[in-house]
Amino acid sequence: MSTDVTPGASGESVSGALASKEPVRPQAPVSGKMSRESVTVIVTLLVATFVVILNETIMNVALQRLMIDLNVNAPTVQWLATGFMLTMAVVIPTTGFILQKLSTRASFMLAMGLFSGGTLLAALAPGFTVLLLARIVQAGGTAIMLPLLMTTILTLVPMSRRGAVMGNVSIAISVAPAMGPTVSGIILDHFSWRFMFVFVLPVALAALAIGAKFLTNVGERGKTTLDVASVILTVPAFGGLVYGLSQIGGAEAGIVPVIALVVGVLALALFVFRQLRLQRSDSPLLDLRAFNFRMFTVSTLLMVVAMMALFGGVILLPLYLQNTLHLEPMQTGLALLPGGLAMGLLGPVIGRIFDKVGPLPLTLSGSILMVLTLWQFSRLDEASALGWVIALHVLLSLGLALLFTPAFTTGLNPLPPHLYSHGSAIMSTAQQVSGAAGTALLVSVFAVVSASSGLVAGMQSAFLVATVIALAAVVLGAMMRRTEGSAAHGGH
Repeated sequence: MSTDVTPGASGESVSGALASKEPVRPQAPVSGKMSRESVTVIVTLLVATFVVILNETIMNVALQRLMIDLNVNAPTVQWLATGFMLTMAVVIPTTGFILQKLSTRASFMLAMGLFSGGTLLAALAPGFTVLLLARIVQAGGTAIMLPLLMTTILTLVPMSRRGAVMGNVSIAISVAPAMGPTVSGIILDHFSWRFMFVFVLPVALAALAIGAKFLTNVGERGKTTLDVASVILTVPAFGGLVYGLSQIGGAEAGIVPVIALVVGVLALALFVFRQLRLQRSDSPLLDLRAFNFRMFTVSTLLMVVAMMALFGGVILLPLYLQNTLHLEPMQTGLALLPGGLAMGLLGPVIGRIFDKVGPLPLTLSGSILMVLTLWQFSRLDEASALGWVIALHVLLSLGLALLFTPAFTTGLNPLPPHLYSHGSAIMSTAQQVSGAAGTALLVSVFAVVSASSGLVAGMQSAFLVATVIALAAVVLGAMMRRTEGSAAHGGH
């Protein structure tokens, strides 16, 4: 697909905006090398995305310290993570509109401006309330960055090289969150929690400055209007689902998360119904016609299953390492780092292989590897060697790396340019909701079994459930087929 920059190609970021008079410079070549301008745009967005995603997990190790310094209890401090997730869940569905309405530059400046402003506010926060507000502002910027990056890649990168470039994206998506706990552990050993934001701020400001100077507009802005009712529905729909799922496994959950889930499901049904109606006039907030493309649907479902397994593992493994093997927080972060690095560093290699062989060999082997490693996790106990746990985590990360790049690329490739931003937003929203669902389910299993049979039995049971869920990925992985770009042919 020659990513010819057609309307909407900017789906998101690429809304390159040329509804203004600024010329659209970079465009995807039919084949061969990208222009230097295109490379500059993508590298700038990649660095910015790495920074904002690193920030997503940097708080996890710091929650205990913040409870003491800010004099708040565990349920309260957890809102620093939950509030971030909720904001992401609500903002991401609107990014299809944002990225078609604003130019590439404007979208980037908005995203990094929000993120940098939130980071500065967090570093200076006098108390918990201001820190929570700062995290919400940061999340608003973070929610725009990943769809912006994806849409820009779809617009600028020729079909023959998309796998390799998407593989580089996996560095930001997987290494950054893996490094978050390690970086924060090192900072907290030597500095105040404020330095988690102080250290990130100069990098964010540098990315903002570089983008302001070098970023060019790509693609065309779509003529789109904002449906206020749809925006309002996103709050109870996606917010209710993510909040309900993230809280339902907690010890003090009560009835509130259940109510949130019910409200979320009902509001989501109304949201979908409204989008289907608005599609008749080509004005939906989130265009669900992306699901008309079979490989987009299969790839999105594969991402959902993989994210449920990944997020559950991210929560359960630190619990096991600290409570059963008695590692310190910083040691835990370092133990999990090789897996994150492996996933990211293998991403570009897997991307190049994908360009040559297509998705099927990668997704099938990746899903089988994921099932086998999760099953081995369910057999760990007090006597398990730390080296074996690290090796399993590296293998799990390899399995996920074999899934992520092919799923993103195969799913988004067949979409016409005006659906790029909407497809990216749908995938990102599905990741948030499925991550929360996986966490809620596995933590609930862990809590229930631990209460009656001990921590090790609880962890084993939770990983066994994750193994069963992962079996669905094997079926979906076997359904993956190479996709040609619909945009290259101008339509569905």
